[in-house]
Amino acid sequence: MLIPVEDGPAVVACNTCRMSKDSREDETGARGGARLVKALNDAKASDERYAGIAVQEMPCLFACTDHCTVHLRAPGKVGYVLGRFTPDDDAARAILDYAVHYADSEHGRVPFKQWPQGVKGHFITRTPPAGFVAE
Repeated sequence: MLIPVEDGPAVVACNTCRMSKDSREDETGARGGARLVKALNDAKASDERYAGIAVQEMPCLFACTDHCTVHLRAPGKVGYVLGRFTPDDDAARAILDYAVHYADSEHGRVPFKQWPQGVKGHFITRTPPAGFVAE
């Protein structure tokens, strides 16, 4: 049931997420999550700033009411679930831009002034790393 992946900074995207609050799929039958995974991979491949961030995917992060969700995680850091994205290049770049700051942070906290505009208002939860709780 579990698939081993690289244990470093990663954006784990739900590849089965709804397209939007009101639609499961786009006009071609593609799920929003699959489109967001593609946008994340395309953005990562086009910009070396994102080289240290893995893009990983899995079906269903159980955040179905918050379509197009991702889990941002790294060993020893607070993790975040973000959602309600439009699955496009702008969202992918905002997520990856935030992920770069996140990876560079000591404990996963990124100062608000460094947040890309495209992630503001998209945070759903934060999760403590194994063996810790946040202050």
